[in-house]
Amino acid sequence: MVGADRIPFHVAIIMDGNGRWATQKGWPRLVGHRKGASRVKEIVRSAPDLGISHLTVYAFSTENWKRSTEEVLGLMALFARYIRREAENLSSENVRLRFIGDRSKLNAKLQRLMGWVEERTQGNTKLTFTIAINYGGRDELVRAARHLAHCVANDGLDPEQIDLMTVAGSLDTTDIPDPDLVIRTSGETRVSNFLLWQAAYAEFFFTETLWPDFTPDHLREICDVARRRVRTFGGY
Repeated sequence: MVGADRIPFHVAIIMDGNGRWATQKGWPRLVGHRKGASRVKEIVRSAPDLGISHLTVYAFSTENWKRSTEEVLGLMALFARYIRREAENLSSENVRLRFIGDRSKLNAKLQRLMGWVEERTQGNTKLTFTIAINYGGRDELVRAARHLAHCVANDGLDPEQIDLMTVAGSLDTTDIPDPDLVIRTSGETRVSNFLLWQAAYAEFFFTETLWPDFTPDHLREICDVARRRVRTFGGY
């Protein structure tokens, strides 16, 4: 059981509402995404002061390819620009940056940038910041199943040895803990294919605030609420 004085140490966020925020102001959707990226920087810098050691954000889902070509290309350029500009800051602030999702569908330049910044920051320990790009919970489970099937067929893995730990070890998040708290902005109350396995016992918090308006103060307030909840993990 987790008591009421515990601060969530892994917070996952579904950053929703960038396009809506821009549309409400009469601006192109990409303006909202750029504002959202600036907000990410603020949240990353504030997280350690809230006792958060792991922060995971949902940046681009496997379903987001359905958006307009202009928006998708703009988002990919924004990801690359964020990595280049923030690599030095993340290193100096002792933040480790990592990515989850299927990278094979991303352009080669972006893949190289992702690998480069992961290697550069891998020894940092203050905060592990994970960005989900071309990520979907169902897709992740399918890829894990394929991996385990290959191990059974080619590496001598006994199917009877496959258990919860074996499956978890085949997921993108194998080296980080499950989230304690999942936040979704913009008023939507869906998980949208995000961390389906990992969030089995997470606390959920849905806020009406659009992501570009979500501040460190909002995060602090939500963490304060979450730490007062008692998690029993099915114990009673």
